Amino acid sequence: MEKGALMRFAVVIEKAPKNYAGYVPDLPGCVATAATPAAVRRAIKIAIEMHLEGMREDGLSIPKPSSKVIQVEVSGRRSSSRRKKSAA
Repeated sequence: MEKGALMRFAVVIEKAPKNYAGYVPDLPGCVATAATPAAVRRAIKIAIEMHLEGMREDGLSIPKPSSKVIQVEVSGRRSSSRRKKSAA
């Protein structure tokens, strides 16, 4: 992938016990932590840029972004058919 090409990587941000953490599924080892989700977003952008620069310096191929992020809405309630099976 060309050095100046625009890439859009999926980032997962999770709540940790005392802060927030972000990681990039397509770039193993590329992580950032911060006090807020917004701060993680800023920090992970820098982490991705540094990670890619390090890969280039090491002569490694830059992977094309391939992970997709979706949100799935589900009910928080258990279905009655599941409860009956559990009780059996």
